[in-house]
Amino acid sequence: MQIPKFFHRLIILSAIFFTFAGMTSCDNPSRSTEPESNPIKTSYGPVRGLHEDGIYIFKGLRYASPPVGELRFKPPVPPEPWSTPVEAYEFGNQAMQSVGPGGPATGSQKTDEDCLFLNVWTPGLDMKKRPVMVWLHGGGFSSGSGGDAFSNGINLSRKGDVVIVTVNHRLNVFGFLQLSEAWGADYASSGQAGMLDIVMSLKWVKDNIINFGGDPGNVTIFGESGGGRKVAMLMAMEPAKGLFHKAIIQSGSGLDAPSKTVAIETGRGLLKNLGIAEGDVKALMSADALSIFNAQPKTPPIPPSPTDQLTVPIGGFVPCVDGIALKRKPFIPDAPAISADIPLMIGSNKDEMAIFHGNDPKIGKYTDMEFIEHVKNVLPNKADELIPALRSAFPDYSPTDLIVATDSLKGYFIATAFQAERKAALNGAPVYVYLMEWETMADNRRLRAHHALDVPLVFDNVEATRSMVGEGPEPQRMADLMSSVWVAFARTGNPNTAGLPIWPAYTLENRGTMFFNMESHVVEKPYETIRKILVK
Repeated sequence: MQIPKFFHRLIILSAIFFTFAGMTSCDNPSRSTEPESNPIKTSYGPVRGLHEDGIYIFKGLRYASPPVGELRFKPPVPPEPWSTPVEAYEFGNQAMQSVGPGGPATGSQKTDEDCLFLNVWTPGLDMKKRPVMVWLHGGGFSSGSGGDAFSNGINLSRKGDVVIVTVNHRLNVFGFLQLSEAWGADYASSGQAGMLDIVMSLKWVKDNIINFGGDPGNVTIFGESGGGRKVAMLMAMEPAKGLFHKAIIQSGSGLDAPSKTVAIETGRGLLKNLGIAEGDVKALMSADALSIFNAQPKTPPIPPSPTDQLTVPIGGFVPCVDGIALKRKPFIPDAPAISADIPLMIGSNKDEMAIFHGNDPKIGKYTDMEFIEHVKNVLPNKADELIPALRSAFPDYSPTDLIVATDSLKGYFIATAFQAERKAALNGAPVYVYLMEWETMADNRRLRAHHALDVPLVFDNVEATRSMVGEGPEPQRMADLMSSVWVAFARTGNPNTAGLPIWPAYTLENRGTMFFNMESHVVEKPYETIRKILVK
């Protein structure tokens, strides 16, 4: 058995979410939704939202000009101001993106190059200065949306008395095509355009969130999977400094980024497919958007840095080290000093890779010999030590489960450890590490604690995602705990809250890690034998 082509599956994560039946919306038809009569002022013009069960909701707020025509592949610019109140009743366009086996990531949302919109959920328009939580969606750097059902912010906003913001930004080729010097200074950061969109959205939050009941001086950025990688990258980006004050990375430890040289070569493959000459700005700006999307070359994942051979490979159109917006790899060889003062909470799920094996016809049928062959295939120099260590760490796991555990530890657990220890080594703001141990009740727990299972729990969207989290009281109990932890961290920079044992900050000496479960507990040096084998 070969290791799954992880990155290529990761980019359609949002579509994978919807392979679970009945999860196309978090709307509750029993809720009373009414337009809010009084418009709210923003930097660019007034907006009018909705009022639903005590929460004010603003969907599709434009935070930058449409990145089309002459603005294509350039850093975002402010939108043209307006004077007539905009009715913010529907989600804005999501970025152009791939469509997976489950269809478009968010169903009813339109897909368009004009995609720079954000959404706000708030308990009050009263200048109360609540903590602000800005969600960066998953889907690698190629798909996803701030309007995904999992990240509907109404329940988390109400439960935590916090302001939730979700963001759409440019993805894939439209967000991360790095053009060479031949295209001129306007395109020097074209390979970071999608990340600069996020920076622009954070500037919007800084300038406007006070009018939505939020505190611009207490902003937490958080994201899962590709969203976690975006959080990691923002922690190393000078343009983002001062725009957020806390960070949460869920199952997406972003350590690496390709060089500008590599990114330019990837871009040249696109230009060749389009038949556009180097430096022909007019031709590229006037090209049909769908033609550009379809011309993306199929590129193999870029191997991990030699110093981090176990981290997840990246490839295709992703943010690069352009030397301007991003001047260094996010967390290689160390944590960025620019965000030393930012508290970080970071973690992963115990069985991340189970969902990527979900359609494997042999799932549940692998033999012990096939498990051994798998470990020898993916980690040949470590297999002899790793195989008995895995069996010892997971004594009740079948050979299939052990294969999933191998890939999960290799792809997620070790990257989380790398990132946490580098952050802790700065001796600045603390880092808190978790592992979600709780297993989904759905499908007889077949997928255990799989990738993305934490998202509906953090957002307290259990009822809308029962086909994913399962029936019974356990999922809601986990959601009550995890949503409270996330709010506590956003409020104070410390995740300790009622229902948890004391959660210490992570250090190289204790490696204290909170295991989220029905009875959560702290484990010092979790899977230490496996960790030491992997980092040899």
